[in-house]
Amino acid sequence: VGYDYEMLGMDPAVYAHAPPAEGLYIEGLFLEGAGWDAAAKQLCESESKVLFVPAPVMWFRPKHMEQYAAYQHYNCPMYRTPDRRGVLATTGHSTNFVMFVRLPSQQKPEHWIMRGVALLTQLSD
Repeated sequence: VGYDYEMLGMDPAVYAHAPPAEGLYIEGLFLEGAGWDAAAKQLCESESKVLFVPAPVMWFRPKHMEQYAAYQHYNCPMYRTPDRRGVLATTGHSTNFVMFVRLPSQQKPEHWIMRGVALLTQLSD
């Protein structure tokens, strides 16, 4: 069992009236190294000189892995802070690392890896 992800709109107020039937809505994250195409609900190139953009509201839905929706995506790392460093935990990941989130994309994952794309829970300490 893990989380499948559905990208929703950009306005969290639309989803604040009631919790989802299953899982949870996540809002307030930021994308670093990429932009977000709200109409297509997928990653896009960032605008010139723009380092961070708000991420869309996401629906984290618990499902068995064989039930995940199939779409081209980038396994985007989520970090607590932009530093991307921390003490190495017993899991083998940095204490700053939170999880991977599958973000829809028309580009291959290598495209976003080369740009260092990540989700952030906050922009500074």
